[in-house]
Amino acid sequence: MGEYVFETFADEYGPEKICYVTEPQVGLQGIVVIDNTAAGPAIGGIRMAPDVSTEEVFRLARAMTWKNALAGLPHGGGKSGIRADPKSTNKETLVRHFARAMESLHGYIPGPDMGTDETAMAWVRDEIGRSVGLSKVLGGIPLDQVGATGFGCAICAEVVQDFTDMKLDGARVAIQGYGNVGQPAAKFLVERGAVLVTATDLDGTIHDPGGIDHEKLTELKRETGRVTDYPGGQKLPMNAFVDLECDIFLPAARPDVIDETNAHRLRCKTVIQGANIPCTAKAERILHARGIVSVPDFVANAGGVICAAVEYHGGTQKSAFETIEEKIRENTAAVLEAARSHSQMPQEAALALAKQRVAEAMAYRRHT
Repeated sequence: MGEYVFETFADEYGPEKICYVTEPQVGLQGIVVIDNTAAGPAIGGIRMAPDVSTEEVFRLARAMTWKNALAGLPHGGGKSGIRADPKSTNKETLVRHFARAMESLHGYIPGPDMGTDETAMAWVRDEIGRSVGLSKVLGGIPLDQVGATGFGCAICAEVVQDFTDMKLDGARVAIQGYGNVGQPAAKFLVERGAVLVTATDLDGTIHDPGGIDHEKLTELKRETGRVTDYPGGQKLPMNAFVDLECDIFLPAARPDVIDETNAHRLRCKTVIQGANIPCTAKAERILHARGIVSVPDFVANAGGVICAAVEYHGGTQKSAFETIEEKIRENTAAVLEAARSHSQMPQEAALALAKQRVAEAMAYRRHT
């Protein structure tokens, strides 16, 4: 498959396993990375995309290790990927075969991610008896349907107010990737007084400095799949968001959308990372040098995995949202306070805290 070898990624934290799944008869190519299980079995989503790679899955799995550690969950980090179009007509076949291939990997609990949802998780549970992000009829808490990740991003933005001159009431919000994370994030931010001014998807960008009706936009997006069908505002190319002024920029799509080629052009006061690994390391340094507060993904978007962990341990949607608010509020404040006290980037402060917690969990393991 021309992928990276294990040694490319290995360090003192992991990964514990990198597994490949190939079933030519159904066109399945899959990857599972179990990064670290010192705190407990790994939780992480199944991503479905035609170009998903070992490097991407590993980086996402490592982000889950830090995210679960920061959230104080009894779980480690893992992730998996199916190399296919999520709109494929044989999606169910691919997911079911992939699930059966993962059955013996008891250290990994799959959940939804980009390209998969509660229906896919129901297929996984039907095959191997374990998954999170299930529909309500199966006793689960559908993460995307209830907007757990987007809710956590809104709580994060509330806390950021105490560390910047940005106020949520009236703050202009730009969301890159108006999907399962971006739509609820818009809802919860608008409820707190923010104004949605920009939204993008693969089709393009809609921009209106006077404000976009997020409910109408979400309805249209579900009907047509395109934000550019919104009747008002300017219709612009997909990447136009980089140059549009806002107060809060919330990336909620693929990795590395902000890198060294465009970080200097971003016109915002704060970045709330709704996507996983949306900023490269060089981009983080550029944003910090420009005085833009960038809250790391494994702090800002932990709402989904917190919700998944609550579901896995038998909790309710109400208790999940209470836990999300408590943990993200506490972690965002702790990270931004540490960054301010030590003149660090938030990414550095968050990583130091996460590494400390993972190392402590690893210290309790038996050494043979």
